[in-house]
Amino acid sequence: MKKLLRHGLRVRSERRASLWRRHDLRLRDGDGIIGSASSAALLREASDSTLAGRAIDGDTAAFEVIVRRHSGLMRAHAIRLLGSNSESDDVVQEAFIAAWQQLPELRNPAALKSWLMRIVSFGCMDRIRARRDAANIDDHDVADAEALTPEAVVTAASRNQALALVLKKLPPPQGQVWELKQSGGLSYEEIGEVLGLPPSTVRGALSRARKTIIQEMEVWR
Repeated sequence: MKKLLRHGLRVRSERRASLWRRHDLRLRDGDGIIGSASSAALLREASDSTLAGRAIDGDTAAFEVIVRRHSGLMRAHAIRLLGSNSESDDVVQEAFIAAWQQLPELRNPAALKSWLMRIVSFGCMDRIRARRDAANIDDHDVADAEALTPEAVVTAASRNQALALVLKKLPPPQGQVWELKQSGGLSYEEIGEVLGLPPSTVRGALSRARKTIIQEMEVWR
């Protein structure tokens, strides 16, 4: 291997640069270039691919940079889906915990951003499902409850339970697409970005999901 030069001189290397020195950290950027600099400064300038690769190796400092770099976007996305600042903060925190645990499963470090967005989106979907399930328990306000007969209340509750079961059985990505479109209000392009799918695939999945729901809920019409 060629000798690493000091003060910004670069050389090619075929192995991952994961060696720590006392005050210097050697990193490989997205093009495989090795440089030497202050570890903190170099981490801040590193690509997502480099940071992800180091975090996979257990580098907590690299993961902290990932958190600082992407937490704002993830929080804004969660707020859009959930409409709640406090709940969004919880989802983002949970997403980063899940990301740290699942890092070895990340096959393409360069896709770190979209991978994180998918994790936070799935967390939001879980919250949305929980809200819907809670709403199904008491689906009517006091005035409506007084106007409905006990039989009508039971029927409405059964219909909601049937719909929840149908949605739960939708195969991927139909279930995720349906949740993000109906509950999150995302566009086809936004759903595609979250799930890593082209908009045409999103449209097709949503169409199949709607067809299945209509067929399965026909008995409740």
